[in-house]
Amino acid sequence: MRLTRSHVAMPLAVGSEVVLPEDATAHLVRVLRLQPGDACVLFNGDGHDYEARIVAAGKREARADVLSARRVDNEAPLRVTLLQGIARGEKMDWILQKATELGVARILPVDSERSEVKLDAARAQKRLAHWREVVVAACEQSGRAVVPDVLPPQALAQAAPLREGRGLLLDPQGAASLATLGGQAFDECTLAIGPEGGWSPRDRGQLDAAGYEGVRLGPRILRTETAGIAAIAALQALRGDLG
Repeated sequence: MRLTRSHVAMPLAVGSEVVLPEDATAHLVRVLRLQPGDACVLFNGDGHDYEARIVAAGKREARADVLSARRVDNEAPLRVTLLQGIARGEKMDWILQKATELGVARILPVDSERSEVKLDAARAQKRLAHWREVVVAACEQSGRAVVPDVLPPQALAQAAPLREGRGLLLDPQGAASLATLGGQAFDECTLAIGPEGGWSPRDRGQLDAAGYEGVRLGPRILRTETAGIAAIAALQALRGDLG
């Protein structure tokens, strides 16, 4: 039987007893109703799963003994950064969730000329905290023990030069297709996906200047919540660990 996994933002060591953070306590004790003696799995993003056993389960505090550690080797060999134009509400949550499940390593939410979502500093901080929670929950579900980095939202002009590896930009008129990349050697790339309104000519100029190349995914124009996920899956099938 698969044990319940829960993320804890704290150091973990075999043989130690830990006081579980409030969010982990709420999930394991108040939602799942684990009792003293019940087993669970904790992870903190260091690449390991830690088998633990609940030793105290109170309304305000829970404690667990860390019994063993196991290295989790399910990170994709292709390191993908998703540079994503900020989408509205649940669309953005869905994009982050599925991208995490598909193995992305880093996420750059960007504000572009045609972005429909405009965030002031306070809202940006709240959205960032929420997005990171979405990514952590996707790691819990998918079995990942390394949590992708979610960078603070920033303007495209600032984010585009943060490209890691090969820069890819979906373009129905691109000179090359995504399928042709399977025969080319690269183990790191940054995939740029526009918001609901797409990239403006000025946005495209910034991406071109930062070294992104246009590639075709297919003959149809995809919505922002479809494009990135389809492209990540294709890249992982071509150069990663899907298929």
